[in-house]
Parts: sequence; structure tokens; C-alpha cells
Amino acid sequence: MLSSNIDLNNSTVLITGAAGFIGSNLAARLLKDFEGIKIIGIDSMNDYYDPAIKEYRLKPLMEDDRFVFVKGNIADKEMLFGLFEEYKPDVAVNLAAQAGVRYSITNPDVYMESNMMGFYNILEACRAFPVKHLVFASSSSVYGSNKKIPYSTKDQVDSPVSLYAATKKSNELLAHAYSKLYQIPSTGLRFFTVYGPAGRPDMAYFGFTDKLRDGQTIQIFNYGNCRRDFTYIDDIVEGVIRVMQTAPAANENGVQYKIYNIGNNEPENLLEFVDILQQELIDAKVLDADYDFEAHKKLVGMQPGDVEVTYADVTDLIEDFGFKPQTSLREGLRSFARWYHDFYMGEE
Repeated sequence: MLSSNIDLNNSTVLITGAAGFIGSNLAARLLKDFEGIKIIGIDSMNDYYDPAIKEYRLKPLMEDDRFVFVKGNIADKEMLFGLFEEYKPDVAVNLAAQAGVRYSITNPDVYMESNMMGFYNILEACRAFPVKHLVFASSSSVYGSNKKIPYSTKDQVDSPVSLYAATKKSNELLAHAYSKLYQIPSTGLRFFTVYGPAGRPDMAYFGFTDKLRDGQTIQIFNYGNCRRDFTYIDDIVEGVIRVMQTAPAANENGVQYKIYNIGNNEPENLLEFVDILQQELIDAKVLDADYDFEAHKKLVGMQPGDVEVTYADVTDLIEDFGFKPQTSLREGLRSFARWYHDFYMGEE
């Protein structure tokens, strides 16, 4: 195992995408676990999905005077540099990005602005105002059409099948170059299908729930033969925090740069996933006990930009940090279903 070389107690951490699913949960955990920490949170609060959920995530954070929130877009270089100059963060965690594979097919411009120019601005800010560690979100989507599973960080990732995946791979390449040129210790994290309470409404489990509750039919792609490495939000946050405290040592080429997968290492069949979801939705009283699930599902073909299997090899994560995600799918979906009931149906 690696030894941590960054003390987050009494440190300043900048988190982009702080109102997002991972960002808000990360900020909450950091405030809970580390004394004297100060967190600068940035988020554009765009309407890609319901801003009410972003406000819900932010509310408890805003009650802590160690959390400073800035509404802004990381594509705004002047704003970003101003924050780095004012707060001089010890660690920067870039979680801001335009997410979604399907959305990237119809709205490419926003991906180039946020995921490319925004990330370039982060790198430039870390160059101008050096940080002890830059941690940034990549994605399992970079593995694209790779046939070898489980996906290893040692695999070639030169076959993206969506613009979103291409931007995430580009982030990795840019971070590597900046680490080499300007000695910015950087770690990229390839997240695998993150889910949980107050998650992103554009994710399948959330969208399925909305449609089932409204009596609509859900479409299960690739005739239910897709398999996903669903990773619960608490496991993702635990992994991020462990990584944050350990800036990578220089490799044989003198580059302080690492990539890790963070996934559950146990892909689930989509049909099994949906079956567990509907059971937990009934148990949480989101759906009626006699809900006719079979009448509300339809098996359809694969959609553009999607892949059949995501499956994380987390060997490096275990070896370097002694950690492996382990929340079961049923446990995670149970937490989501109960949250969904309270958030949307609490007064019914």
C-alpha cells in the first residue's frame, strides 16, 4: 500500500461540480472527516437536469461556514484564476463536466466547452497556482469498444464510441502532458456507473423509476443483455478521498501521474438490476404492491454510443489503497428508493 503524503486537515480543497452528485457527497464527507478543512465549491447550476436536486444537495453544505460556494462555469478562465489566486487550494478535484453519452450525440458544443476548455482552464490554473495534487474525473466510457474484460488501466483506450468518451480520454492525455511539463501531480479516476440517493436523473435507474411511477413503459436496451458495474456513491467518495491524500510519485519517465478504476468489480445484468429496482420501489412504497411490472417494460436493441459491458479491474486500487467498493446492488437501490419516496412523495 502507498503511504499518504497530503494531510487534508487544515487544508483548502477546491471542488468543481460541487452541486453535482459526486461533488456534493465528497464535500459532505470531507467536512465530516477532516478538521479545519476549507472547501471552495464551484458549480454552474445549469439545467441539464432538475436544478432542484442540485439545490437539495447544496443546502446542508451551505450551513457549514467552512464551505464557500461560487456559482460559475469552469470555462470562464478569469473567474477560475481569480478563485485559485484568492484561495490557493492545496488540492483541486475536478468533477465538473457535461455528462451523458446520449446527450453528447445531439449537443456536442457543451461537451467541448465544459469538458475540454473547462478542463484546460483547470490545468492552467494549477500551473499558475501550483497545487499538491490534482484529482480529476474520467469515466469507464473511455474503454469504448474494447473486447477484453474486465477493463484494466493498462489496456489501450483508443476506440471511444461517443464524444463524451473522447473528451474524457482527452482529459487524461492533457493531464499527463501538464504533469510532465509543469510538475503537476495528477490522478485520473475512471468511474463506473455511479448511483445512489439524490443521483443524476438522467441515469437509467432514476429514469426508470420516474417512468414506472407515471405508468409509462421503460425501454431496456440490447434486449436486457447489457451488464453494468454499478458503483454506489459512498464507495466512490471513499475511493476519491483515499486518492486525494496520496499524490503520485514520479514514474520512470519522471511524470507524477496515475489512473485508477473505481468500480464495483461485479457487473450486473440489466434485467436483474431492473428486477431488484422494482422490488425495492415496491418496498419503499414508490410503486403499489400489485404493480404490473411486466406490462411496463419493453426490450429493445442497442442505442448509439453505448456498450454492452462495463467491468472494472480494481487491482491497482486494492494494491495502492487497500480499498475495493463493496456495497451490494440491493443495498444501494434500497437507499435510492427510500430517498426517492421521501423527496418526491413524502407528503403524499
